[in-house]
Amino acid sequence: MARLTEIIKRILPPPNWRLPVLILTGAFSGLTIYALVVSNAISYMSDSPETCVNCHVMAPQYATWFHSSHREHATCNDCHVPQTNVVEHYYFKAKDGLRHATIFTLRTEPDVIIMHEPGRRVVQANCQRCHDDLNHQVVAGHTSFDEAKQGQGPVCWDCHRDVPHGTVRSAGSVPDGFVPLPDSPMPEWLRNLTNPH
Repeated sequence: MARLTEIIKRILPPPNWRLPVLILTGAFSGLTIYALVVSNAISYMSDSPETCVNCHVMAPQYATWFHSSHREHATCNDCHVPQTNVVEHYYFKAKDGLRHATIFTLRTEPDVIIMHEPGRRVVQANCQRCHDDLNHQVVAGHTSFDEAKQGQGPVCWDCHRDVPHGTVRSAGSVPDGFVPLPDSPMPEWLRNLTNPH
């Protein structure tokens, strides 16, 4: 017990610093909780496709998927996140999510969204996993992403480029596309204050 007390005394700041440290810790904790609530961070743990449109630039991808045959059988994560095991699934999801969050926060997203190489590797593996019963009939069914990079065969989207997002690249290409809007992060009291009607 004496050792634990000694450790706590070492961790605590000097008495004249305790109040500022407490205030800064409280402010940082409050801002962190606020950011997690505003960003709807808990939704990213799910496999719900609506989560993808938390970032408005993903609206065309959501709308085109929503009108595709894949909607009945696969969510975004079924194709774009590894399905081999739960650890790899959530590790890739977190890594890719942080990459996306950084890009969208810094406003450096490209006009045309193109998957980066790790994402393409995952999509190829997931195409093969889901369509395993057809793979023996087609060349791409046997070609890994790395083999395709070396010119040893095609990847699935070499022939099936329009699956499941079509050829569209903007929301205007799907005028009747349904895209759910995320809830406003503005608190109700502030909304009432700014719009008294």
